[in-house]
Amino acid sequence: LVHRHTAERIVDLAAPAEDDVIVEVGVGLGALTNPIAARAAEVIGIEADSGLVQWHRDHGDLADNVTLIHGDILKISLEHLVERSGGPLRIIANLPYSISSPFLFRLLDHHALVDWAVVMLQKEVALRLTAVPGTREYGIPSVLFAACAAIELLMPVRPEEFHPRPRVDSQVIRIRFSPPPERLAHLPPFDWDMLKRIVHSCFARRRKTLLNGLAAGGLIGDRKLLAAVIERAGLSPTVRAEQLSLEQFAELARCMAEYIGEPVTGAIGKINT
Repeated sequence: LVHRHTAERIVDLAAPAEDDVIVEVGVGLGALTNPIAARAAEVIGIEADSGLVQWHRDHGDLADNVTLIHGDILKISLEHLVERSGGPLRIIANLPYSISSPFLFRLLDHHALVDWAVVMLQKEVALRLTAVPGTREYGIPSVLFAACAAIELLMPVRPEEFHPRPRVDSQVIRIRFSPPPERLAHLPPFDWDMLKRIVHSCFARRRKTLLNGLAAGGLIGDRKLLAAVIERAGLSPTVRAEQLSLEQFAELARCMAEYIGEPVTGAIGKINT
């Protein structure tokens, strides 16, 4: 990211409080780092490129309230970052698009540790996160993020704002995990791990019917019993996953966990870390 006004606009939209400890993922050349540091109490900057880390240390160009860490956000202990920052994580991320998907799924798997994250993504990825049933973009991240977070599209970013210039448009979004979205209060109680298994199984085979997709996923070996569980959730075995709402997935997860004998818990804060 090269344009200063764009970096400052992103930080304005992220709106860190003056007592916040912000985890910045992907420090890069520091375009966002000092604007964040001017607004927040402290910045914990994580950068995977050892050359960039050394460059910043040699030049001393980052603000005094920035702690620079050489590390991979996909491997760093998020629990340790929570301890270091003194509470649930508040993240601003401008990371390589090649790792955006694993980063997003890591947020999902640790969402009980995260307050909010402002993330720059490829526009197509951002649209998948906010997609609704019946659209081509609707898929695994659409359902799972809807089950634990509220997502807001903050601003588009043009390719010419970057160096090197990407071939795609970008979008800055806010993912807010806390407080939980109001819609979650209206969902049936469901098991988070079961929901993940169902959603991954269905959308890995999105052209198949719900029955065939779940059967291939091996959740219940007997197709007749599986069809009965699907119908108990109020669904047709011949429907496709892309047609199901979050509420329908949640009810299916509840019925499936009940049949298999796994405990049914609420989604909020119930996640393996």
